Amino acid sequence: MRGAPTTDAHRAARHTAASDAFRAARDLLLRHRGDLGAAVAEFRWPRPAHFNWALEWFDVVAAGNTAPALRLLDRAGGAQDISYEELSLRSDAVAVWLTRLGVARGDRLMVALGTQRELWEVLLAALKMGAVVVPCHPELTAVQAADRVGRGRIRHLVCRADVVEAFAGTDVPGVRIAVPGDVPGGVPGGVPGGVPGWTDYRDSDRECARFVPDRPTPADDVAFCYFTSGTTSAPKLVAHTHTSYPVGHLSGLYWNGLLPGDLHVNVSSPGWAKHSWSSLFVPWNAQATVVALPDGPLDAAQVPRVLRDQEATSFCAPPSVWQQLRPHLGAALPALREATSAGEPLAAGLADEVLRSWGVRVRDGYGQTETTALIGTTPGTEPRPGLLGTPLPGYRISLRDPHSGEPGDSGEICVELDGERPLGVMAGYLDDPERTERALGRGWYATGDLAERTPDGWIKVLGRRDDVFKSYGHRVSPYEAEAALRSHPAVADLAVVPVPDAAAGLLPLAVVVPAAGRTASPELAAELLAHCARTLSPVGRPTQVEFTAELPRTTSGKVRRREVRERMGSTSPDTDEEFTT
Repeated sequence: MRGAPTTDAHRAARHTAASDAFRAARDLLLRHRGDLGAAVAEFRWPRPAHFNWALEWFDVVAAGNTAPALRLLDRAGGAQDISYEELSLRSDAVAVWLTRLGVARGDRLMVALGTQRELWEVLLAALKMGAVVVPCHPELTAVQAADRVGRGRIRHLVCRADVVEAFAGTDVPGVRIAVPGDVPGGVPGGVPGGVPGWTDYRDSDRECARFVPDRPTPADDVAFCYFTSGTTSAPKLVAHTHTSYPVGHLSGLYWNGLLPGDLHVNVSSPGWAKHSWSSLFVPWNAQATVVALPDGPLDAAQVPRVLRDQEATSFCAPPSVWQQLRPHLGAALPALREATSAGEPLAAGLADEVLRSWGVRVRDGYGQTETTALIGTTPGTEPRPGLLGTPLPGYRISLRDPHSGEPGDSGEICVELDGERPLGVMAGYLDDPERTERALGRGWYATGDLAERTPDGWIKVLGRRDDVFKSYGHRVSPYEAEAALRSHPAVADLAVVPVPDAAAGLLPLAVVVPAAGRTASPELAAELLAHCARTLSPVGRPTQVEFTAELPRTTSGKVRRREVRERMGSTSPDTDEEFTT
């Protein structure tokens, strides 16, 4: 183990009143796991004036704790466990090292790393220091790197050694750090020869001092910034504070249903907000273990075996990954207690297949980069096909008319901000006060997603405001048609988009990626349309099918619907406004 031993003095210094308030809120949610009504009624956000989650929560639960905080899997079947205590000590050492290199409180630090232990070391260290972390995935192109460094006003950079060339033309006035690592297609070792101006991360191994902060961390200081996935516009930089994500993710802890000692597997690439949701804050708020899949493309055929062999208790993945798992559900039988899906609604037929194969019900959840988990089907609640669930503890959700703002039983999903403002909402869009005021200045935050509410309070999402369209005067949700088509075994992937029609105005078109072994043909198109006719009413039923080899997706896995529409000769259906994703 690297680093100095934990001392009683360090432990006492990091255990504060804010630690106790956070634990009390966390423990209330654990106590009411399975009783959503009680959790909603009794939960209140802890609101400390000063709070540093890495120092006042992670280090407190890590003191003397040899349980694994992180288990890194490799493609050869090996696993490396890093304990809570080791990560606490190591992140202290990295924080001291970064401070000596000139990284200061408030500086913006871009982190472009893959699934490697250094990622978590740097994230914890930066939080301890009060530096502002800007995570990005390491597969950025040179154009993307320059754009994000420039628009993010990045001062310091930590990136994987094999991708330093992508940042060669960027203006980073502070320190540039290259992290070694054996990655798919990458270069093992440290800084490539002949590249001046880069510091080798391995130099931090010589540091072993405990980090001592210069002062308490104001709870509303910015801690993390994320570029949104940019499905409808250029990515925006979302700012979160030392409470909005660390504390705000108590809602995600309740939705995921994690317990101390759990082994949690999350499918999400580093650099995206969902990775921080389920591979950082949620599991470590629960004192669980993050089980990290190997870097690189997901091997769906191996996932069931990995879940079984690692004795995972919880698994979270987007619908696109659950769809990839479909042919492999019988490869092994994991003993999961919790299974969750976030992003777009999971097809009911697929959820039924998981239940039959693995004996666990997949529960839907919903949130955004700008928020933590907002809505979901919680542990102990029977999932309802096509419905997301109900508002999670700490959130008041309204459905408002997108134009008038009037609340009702259908409309845009909005987070109420007046009164007791939920902690899990962003501070705003960094360096963009006008956009921040538009998003947060009306007393509610509008998500850009349309939904309907059932009489007993369950919420059904219809789609992005700029994806829902009218056909023959009826509002059409692409999600419903997509859910029906995903239940057909010949469909590997699809998106339903509107195309112009003289009589209807717009008609739904199914753009389909055929499953392995199926060939695009008029006969397959007719088969899929007949399947739609058996499962959907005429309103919103696709009447045309186009085949494609693949769908354009963001790195976080979302379909670039605008790009699909443009390929098919359609424009944005009802609006040219930009919405967050």
